[in-house]
Amino acid sequence: MSETLNPFLNAQRQVKKACDKLKLDPSVYELLKEPEKVLIVSIPVKMDDGTMKTFTGYRSQHNTAMGPTKGGVRFHQDVTLDEVKALSIWMTFKCAVVGLPYGGSKGGVTVNALELSKNELEKLSRGYINAISSIIDPKKDSPGPDVGTNPQVMGWFMDEYSKIKGYNIPSIATGKPIEIGGSLGRNQATGYGVSVMVKKVCEALNMDINKTRVAIQGFGNVGSFAALNCVKLGAKVVAVGEWTKRTGTYAVYNEEGLDVEKMFEYKAQKGDLVDFPGGKMISLEDFWKLDNIDILIPAAMENALTVENTSQIKAKIIVEAANGPITPEADEILNKKSIPVFPDILCNSGGVTASYFEWVQNLQNYYWTVEEVNSRLKTIMTKAFDDVFKMHKEQNVTLREAAYLCAVKRIADAMKIRGWV
Repeated sequence: MSETLNPFLNAQRQVKKACDKLKLDPSVYELLKEPEKVLIVSIPVKMDDGTMKTFTGYRSQHNTAMGPTKGGVRFHQDVTLDEVKALSIWMTFKCAVVGLPYGGSKGGVTVNALELSKNELEKLSRGYINAISSIIDPKKDSPGPDVGTNPQVMGWFMDEYSKIKGYNIPSIATGKPIEIGGSLGRNQATGYGVSVMVKKVCEALNMDINKTRVAIQGFGNVGSFAALNCVKLGAKVVAVGEWTKRTGTYAVYNEEGLDVEKMFEYKAQKGDLVDFPGGKMISLEDFWKLDNIDILIPAAMENALTVENTSQIKAKIIVEAANGPITPEADEILNKKSIPVFPDILCNSGGVTASYFEWVQNLQNYYWTVEEVNSRLKTIMTKAFDDVFKMHKEQNVTLREAAYLCAVKRIADAMKIRGWV
């Protein structure tokens, strides 16, 4: 059987498995297998050289049984309709597994954002929001950041939407700069949440976090803050896998532990971690093969772990920080190797949880301290972990299946109460 790399088919497979396990009415899967609404738009942008380019954008709203939809916007050259639909499905279950009053959505534009000037990026950002403005609203669907977007892009989203409506609407987008209604703690929330999960994993499996060795694939927003916070909790980050346009994939390794704070400084100065003086340069292939790793954290893009490289994995545990980083076939290999996988919809839900906090603060026009944000986030994610781990033990299923069972049951119950099924 060929390996399934289409993320939409993978997402549907995961939903179907959960529905079957819960013995739900077939109508539940029928409502969950496709998004409720998908918009495809063309975005014309006048480039700095005077030429006109048209970019394709998407917005997928998956399910509104639990509340308005929520999801990021991805600016990346590999964005496709199926990817956006899959990400919106995963967002629905990510919100449900932590108990947020949201359904899932996702957006994207097929573009290499790194090749745009700041002026071009602003035009594209404003053009995208203009194009999807008819289907978004703080009480219907609000965007947030994802791969290739950042707080500045969210600021342009908010400003453009406010201009369209004629008054200031900070709650239309989350992940904004603090100065215009962003939440303290939001920028590092996904990575912070991953570190909370790492600590819970160590507690659940009777591991000493102070003796835990971690390898992280990806040093973007999620991976970098996951690394930083894991170190603060006592773990040792010994390897970081990365990609840069000038060299392709590579990794930085130090058996004694990497100085993550210095890696932040180095990347800010150089733009990447190539030749970082605090570690040895190795190939990404060798990164996957490292045999002295307790926890591996894929924190980059989907399908990072495939049949080809999963057979070489020697890490004891995997904590997913990226969305869909393991193909279903690779997942089966890890299960046969008895390597537990703590799934993405649980482990990287810190971002959408903090986005929910930002949305609530915007609607109330009352703002919290970073300590309040982190404390509330830790409480929610800890409960979600405990619920999933309990389901895992009681039903004798994988952790991924347990997370989907928890999430699908909540959504199915909501749809039943509303009279949809």
